[in-house]
Amino acid sequence: MYVPDFFSVQCCCHQKKKLPPRKDGEIDPKLLELLICAPKKDYEKICTDFGVFDFRWLLKRLNQLKKERSDEQAKVVEQLDNVKQIEVKPNGTAEFSLDMTLQDPNSSINLYKDGILLPYGDDDNSKHSLKQTGTKYVFSIKNPQPEDAGFYQLDVEDANVLATDFKVPPVGFIAKIKDVKTFESEEAVFQCVLSIPLNRITWSNKDLTLEHGDKYEITVSEDKLIHTLKVKDCKLADTGAYYAIAGIASSSASLTVEVDPNGKGRKGTQTGNEEDLTKLALDQQAKLPKHREQLEADGTGHGNGDGTGGKGDGDGTDKDLQTGGDDGNKGDDADDKNKKRERSGPLVPDTVIDTGVQFVSGLSDTLANVGDRAELSCKLSSETAVGRWYKNGKLLTEEDGVTIIKDGACHRLIIDCCKKDDGAVYRFEAEGRKSEATLDIQDPPKIDGDALRKFSEPVIIRAGENAEWKLQFSGGAPMTIQWYKDGDELLPALNVKIETSDTESKLRLLKCQRKDCGEVKIKIKNKYGVIEAISKLIVLDKPTPPQGPVDIMESAVTSVEFKWKPPKDDGGCPVTNYILERQQVGRNKWTNLGEIPGSNPSYRDSDVTPGRRYCYRIRAKNAEGISEYLQTEDIPAGVLRYPGPPAAPKLVSAFKDCINLTWCPPCDTGGTKIVGYNLEKNKKGTNYWSHVNQGGPIPDTKYAVKDVFEGAAYVFRVSAINLSGAGDPSLPSDTVIARDPKKPPGKVTDLKLTSSNYTTFSLAWIKPKETKGVEDEAEGYYVEIRPIENLEWTRCNATPITITSYTVLGLKAMAPYWVRVIATNYGGDGEPQGFDNYIIAMPPPVKPKFNDRNMKTFVVVRSGNTVRLNINFEACPLPDITWQKDGIPVAKHVTITNSDKGSQLWIPTSDRPDSGIYTIAVKNIVGQASFNVEIRVTDDPKPPGPVEMDQNIPGTVTLSWTPSPDEKRDDRLHYMVSKKDSFKRSWRTVADNLFNNKCTVVNILPGREYHFRVFAKNDIGPSPPSASPVFGTIKEKGKFKVDMPERKSLDFQSPPSFIVPLKRRTTPQGYECYMSCAVKGDPAPRVTWYRNDMSLNTNTNYHITNVCGVCSLLILRVGPKDNGEYKVVIENKLGTAECSMMLNVRGIYT
Repeated sequence: MYVPDFFSVQCCCHQKKKLPPRKDGEIDPKLLELLICAPKKDYEKICTDFGVFDFRWLLKRLNQLKKERSDEQAKVVEQLDNVKQIEVKPNGTAEFSLDMTLQDPNSSINLYKDGILLPYGDDDNSKHSLKQTGTKYVFSIKNPQPEDAGFYQLDVEDANVLATDFKVPPVGFIAKIKDVKTFESEEAVFQCVLSIPLNRITWSNKDLTLEHGDKYEITVSEDKLIHTLKVKDCKLADTGAYYAIAGIASSSASLTVEVDPNGKGRKGTQTGNEEDLTKLALDQQAKLPKHREQLEADGTGHGNGDGTGGKGDGDGTDKDLQTGGDDGNKGDDADDKNKKRERSGPLVPDTVIDTGVQFVSGLSDTLANVGDRAELSCKLSSETAVGRWYKNGKLLTEEDGVTIIKDGACHRLIIDCCKKDDGAVYRFEAEGRKSEATLDIQDPPKIDGDALRKFSEPVIIRAGENAEWKLQFSGGAPMTIQWYKDGDELLPALNVKIETSDTESKLRLLKCQRKDCGEVKIKIKNKYGVIEAISKLIVLDKPTPPQGPVDIMESAVTSVEFKWKPPKDDGGCPVTNYILERQQVGRNKWTNLGEIPGSNPSYRDSDVTPGRRYCYRIRAKNAEGISEYLQTEDIPAGVLRYPGPPAAPKLVSAFKDCINLTWCPPCDTGGTKIVGYNLEKNKKGTNYWSHVNQGGPIPDTKYAVKDVFEGAAYVFRVSAINLSGAGDPSLPSDTVIARDPKKPPGKVTDLKLTSSNYTTFSLAWIKPKETKGVEDEAEGYYVEIRPIENLEWTRCNATPITITSYTVLGLKAMAPYWVRVIATNYGGDGEPQGFDNYIIAMPPPVKPKFNDRNMKTFVVVRSGNTVRLNINFEACPLPDITWQKDGIPVAKHVTITNSDKGSQLWIPTSDRPDSGIYTIAVKNIVGQASFNVEIRVTDDPKPPGPVEMDQNIPGTVTLSWTPSPDEKRDDRLHYMVSKKDSFKRSWRTVADNLFNNKCTVVNILPGREYHFRVFAKNDIGPSPPSASPVFGTIKEKGKFKVDMPERKSLDFQSPPSFIVPLKRRTTPQGYECYMSCAVKGDPAPRVTWYRNDMSLNTNTNYHITNVCGVCSLLILRVGPKDNGEYKVVIENKLGTAECSMMLNVRGIYT
């Protein structure tokens, strides 16, 4: 393997900046470095090694550090993943690895141990080696020793990419794992005993490290000395070596999984002697008193579970202490003062002779907070029995500050106000029976109510002043105090001072500004719980400048009016006034205009000169001071600006003598307010516009026009007037006829659907009838649709149609719609008329049928060519289309493309296995249809083997040949024989459709030479010929002489028999079928053909021949009726013989 230069041994004198030492009350920097490089699934395991059981409060800080580290790595590394921490492998080496792609392959890779640069090599003989395979980097320590323990870091250039902590505890195996033999489906258990307690060890097989999960169950005993691996549901593949690795010590054993001889799944567990291991662990635990005391201080009691251990049941204690951080107080109620845990073992054994008194329920371990009430209780089987209470072996009485209550068989010990020294082992004895439990006194953080109320009051200061909070608290040591501002933890800095003692913590924020406003929180935590208090910081300052842009409300000849937005930040107190200054453009002097109230951020300046331009400065004022100014752009005064056109007038109502109109004000007022409107009318057919409001401007945006003639048509327009004058008129309104309003029309009648398809449907209806005074004549119609899943109607035509039919376009195929038609006139819309049921966008239902009469039922394709079948059909609604080959779904390489009118089957490159009958089935709710197509994939046939000739009878010759190699692969392969004689010298076919390997040629004349050729034929065509040797007889010329031999009486008669019988055939529908057999007999037998026991000799649909004992039957086009049993019966006076075969017709149309 090629190793770059940076893999060479490096100088050891270089050092990396070491991590700072751990400080009391702070997180070990090593922990953060390990978490940055580790995957999330390893967080809990790493934190447990450092004694951190609740790491959620670290996540925010950890994510920030990860982002910073990722930015550093991105400068030198393209991709980094699959990081694995250091582990000791079964081969005795310690390894860690990662997958890494470098930006520059020549980048230097440095390895550090405890901040000191390590030399390494690239071979197996080096103590430290780093190997690269592709993008995978593996670092290994050969034969690790205790001195190899340390904190290892891998850097690319100056960027750290991996950190791992290699610990080598002084541990050994008191009992090693042993070989296990088991059957399939059983469980196998490996157990070992360590010399010192460890949280976990490494379990592995030959290939990989084993993790706790569905397949493997990894457990540790309460004293952390016995470690167990359980292999669940053993399989034969689980057979092999398994390893237990603790530190640098290892133990191995084999697992043998055998097949269950009974053939039934077994359920059981195969393991070693568990009792012996427990005894070994207890003996080893007794040798480690110091370590045991440390474990008890950590909350992992070693009681034996039956009450004699003196420290509870172990398991329950460990769980409660691990959850005693932030989460420990989340579910506590104020009145839930006593916390109890179940004991899994029996009570303490009897110490005196049993007199009949028994414990119905014994004491239970109890948790209580300092100052809370605690109660221990038990129940005896006798109400008369008297018992005594003991604390740490000392007899208790009520003079000791406790309350002892006997209520029949129930005995209770109550401590009203728990103190720290009340935590002890309590025992109750009654007539020789004992039960004991542990009372643990917790002292979570507490804050006095008055101090909390005072702390919660907001701190209000001015900008630049210092803010201070202090809070007294109590609780068990050690305490962890954290201050937060807006959710971010505060750490000591130049402007942050934190002072903390055992009972008080003080926070000072120096030189505060407005941006420092927010929530201030203190979090007090010890191992028993956590408490928080929240306050608020308010910093007062002068406001920020008023906000622009400045909007000009009016710019008239005599006045200017504008407005602005209040400051974004009012400085913590309301704005009381605005101070304004004005400057005439072209001059340097600013004139003070005075102050205006802060409630209305607008100003009207009436002291302006027409034609001048002015600039204004605006300042906000509150109790803390005056803001910076906001300066406006130049504002002109006295410029004539006309308003823009209003919106076109709209009709409100029309009568024969009055038309009511309304309109909207213009968007552009010309810089001044609108004082009125001019309304003009135009009679249709004229070009003259006349004023309607002769008495002056219209002050409102509506007007009733009364100067109209009945039946006349008018259009109207309006123009706005401001201080500069009238602006441009609006667009003309719609035509309005002066006439009394009409009544809306009635419902249309006889609404029906005339046609439909997948995207449109057509409607027709009859005009509604007119009823005088109730329903007037319809002048148009609207068509509305609503998809069935919607609630709102959509109008298909924006303007009314006058005809009584309509085609709706743009529908979604097969979607259901509600449809209705509304008649309308200028009096309004009538009642809608719809269908009783929804309409589906589809053509009328059609049963599937195939509409191409020229569809082929048989297709021959040369091997390697493309197969493409297009099947056209007609069906509605859209059918489900399935393709099958020989009754099963088509293969994956066959592509099916469906449309609403057809389906296509496409095979890109065909092969012989693609041959078969393909069936397409088209099915919808109306019915179904299917069609069969036989596809035969074949190739040019190979020629038959050598041809041999034999002449048994003068005038005939029998040809025989070796079959073509393709005969076994192609059931339609047959043979053709042609001949050429020395007289005619042209080739002539003498036999075709031969399915055997023999042929008898007749009419062989003496004196001629004959040449024969045999071809193999299939659906593609004939093969190259196989030629026979030259055959001929010599005709001797000479004197004709007749020798009359002596006549002997010979009998050649024989009963009929078959030389070549019929063969079973399977023929595709539509093809010809040729059946033949060879017979003999003397006298020549009579031949009769039968199908299903019916004679065929007189049936003209079959071509039957009998030449020189070769009997054949030819069916020119095979159909379904030809399916069945065919039989040949031969008979003469000496006897009868018969032969039969089955003809199967493939591809019968269904």
